[in-house]
Amino acid sequence: MNGRPYSMIVGTGHYLPEKRLTNADLEKMVDTSDEWIVTRTGIKERRISTPDQTTSDLSSLAALQALQDAGMQASDLDTIIVGTINGDMKFPATAIFVQNKIGANNAVGFDLAGACCGFLYGLFVADGLIAAGAAKNALVIGTELLTRVTDWSDRATCVLFGDGSGAAVVTKSDGKRGLLSSNMQSDGSLTHLLYFLGEGTKYGVSCETIEKGYHYLRMGGREVFKYAVREMCDASEKAVAEAGLRPEDIDLIIPHQANIRIIESLAKKLNAPAEKVVVNIDRTGNTSAASIPIAMDEVRRSGRLQPGMNVLMAVFGAGLTWGASVVKF
Repeated sequence: MNGRPYSMIVGTGHYLPEKRLTNADLEKMVDTSDEWIVTRTGIKERRISTPDQTTSDLSSLAALQALQDAGMQASDLDTIIVGTINGDMKFPATAIFVQNKIGANNAVGFDLAGACCGFLYGLFVADGLIAAGAAKNALVIGTELLTRVTDWSDRATCVLFGDGSGAAVVTKSDGKRGLLSSNMQSDGSLTHLLYFLGEGTKYGVSCETIEKGYHYLRMGGREVFKYAVREMCDASEKAVAEAGLRPEDIDLIIPHQANIRIIESLAKKLNAPAEKVVVNIDRTGNTSAASIPIAMDEVRRSGRLQPGMNVLMAVFGAGLTWGASVVKF
């Protein structure tokens, strides 16, 4: 374990917008059905932010919950990391807006564009900063408003995504609890499987890019599925081994909530019984970087996640990127 754990999660929080978009609602918008969506994705409803809500708004609400749970003040923070691919604006970073909104005047803030991996990447970075002595109290947030970049005429993708935010306060480990391992990976040769073309230096904003739909996310679902299961399983096995544990030592698995078939396939490959696997995709849809921290906070608050448990978190996203972490709570 190479001296681990260096850091531990001492508080969690999440926020989901009030508006629910059900499968029945989608039946009125595109050629689809509740049966088709549930069978192929496991999703029954997803949350949609209001037009006036921003990424930093959702992030701040989740952050305040996490701080309260940790028994800390915003002024105790020295680092804020926001994992997101659609922040308030191109710059400044969304973390800067969060810093201001929650009053974290002593913290430095920056964003990580890790797509669905944003939260785990942020946890990985926070752990490294704490291990190096460069940070003491970090706030790691995963937030996405993917419904803002969803093509509502594309029946293959519009049924998948929802908005939300999840947060965790990370501080120096007490030596017993904490992040035991992280296995983060990426493959830039697979960028064509999940991407957002518009608003970058390759394809800026123009009438032509708008007409071509470059400002909507695009995904090759079948190929993503294949890579997701294989790579998440591989990263999970490596993370468990690097933590000095056996698969049977894992008490709870919190997988990225992208598709129920992916979750079930991952559980099968890891020989994990259903009672060990956290699933909330039916209520949230795919919230990308917010997926894992939302689920983590829900199971902590429900009592399903108890102190001392070994928890495996696994994710994949655009890039393609993927990874897994093991945390003892």
